Amino acid sequence: MELRQLEYVLGIVDHGGFTRAAEALYVAQPSLSQSVRRLEAELGVQLFHRLGRRTVLTSAGQAFVTPARQVLRDMATLRRAVAEAVGLLTGVLDVAALPSLAAHPVAPLLGAFRTAHPGVSVRMADPDDPVELIGLVTDGRCEIGFTELPGPPSELVAVPLADQELFVVAPPGTELGAAPGPDDVDDRLGRVPLADLRGQALIVPPIGTSSRDLVDRGLATLGVELPVAVETAQREAIVPLVLSGAGCAFLPAPLAYDARRRGAVVAPVDPPLVRTIGLLHRAGPLSPAGRELVRQASLERTVDSSAT
Repeated sequence: MELRQLEYVLGIVDHGGFTRAAEALYVAQPSLSQSVRRLEAELGVQLFHRLGRRTVLTSAGQAFVTPARQVLRDMATLRRAVAEAVGLLTGVLDVAALPSLAAHPVAPLLGAFRTAHPGVSVRMADPDDPVELIGLVTDGRCEIGFTELPGPPSELVAVPLADQELFVVAPPGTELGAAPGPDDVDDRLGRVPLADLRGQALIVPPIGTSSRDLVDRGLATLGVELPVAVETAQREAIVPLVLSGAGCAFLPAPLAYDARRRGAVVAPVDPPLVRTIGLLHRAGPLSPAGRELVRQASLERTVDSSAT
């Protein structure tokens, strides 16, 4: 069994067939097909059902995929460890982040990481929800995932990073409580009771997203029902929708402050809508780049905690 054969099998799975896999891997399709047949002969099983132009994993193939991904990731970790031993930190780091966390805190973390280690390139996946994110990390497609904790049950290692509060962001001219300043948020600024938002319509991400779940739980606890004005998966559209008067939204501090600078009315709410965000990774050894990102992220949490 050769590593190239593992790459070919995963390429077929990820690209949906032999032809696309051959194109993506820059190999002639006959060579790829022959290599996979040799692997199947060595294993004594078929990995794929070849149904005309369709290619479907057999049960043996399904059992093969996750261990194969881990073997390739372990080999990549080994190569990077050797490079690190001679003072290098290079390669590619695959991470996943929920859409609501991509701008903050993930973007600043990755920016600081890339500044410190310009030899490492980062590929960031954008799963729709925590379940998909856990799947990406569990099967090895991504090494680290940024998500809300605790999240769905999993065997992954969880590293808490920060507690993130959501603020209500309303159209210009809306009468809410006192708005927080750009650098200081505390109870002296006057929190708006969630119950006082009755009559407001909401702009929300789709059901199943972590921020939507947090808002829905907070409102349900108080027995408050707010109509949905707009439901959108386009996160970048939420602030413009608020500013245009379409409704209110609940956003984390960096996005809320930006909306306030653009004219929105922003306030903390009572009870606070707070979630713990963090990162997940497999229990085995991380690549040098993955280990360094976890270290930097943990250090950032220590600095933030000591300042509060």
